Amino acid sequence: MAVNPKQLMQMADRLRIFKEQHPRVLEFISAVGRSSLQPGVILELKVTETDGRTSVTNMRLTPEDIETIEIIKSLKGGK
Repeated sequence: MAVNPKQLMQMADRLRIFKEQHPRVLEFISAVGRSSLQPGVILELKVTETDGRTSVTNMRLTPEDIETIEIIKSLKGGK
């Protein structure tokens, strides 16, 4: 699959906007990623709709999930 430079630039711009609008989210992910993400850890996601309805799911991290996370971190220059 070829990488489209225009799409990469758009993604980088959207990430910059996301960081500006939600700085605590990325700080949280970064802090947790440094120490807590290991096989067996459970991640829980909760969405609260504007009308108050909620949806919740979770996942137990596998070694493959950790490998995927590490690949993503290396793509952005982190480790």
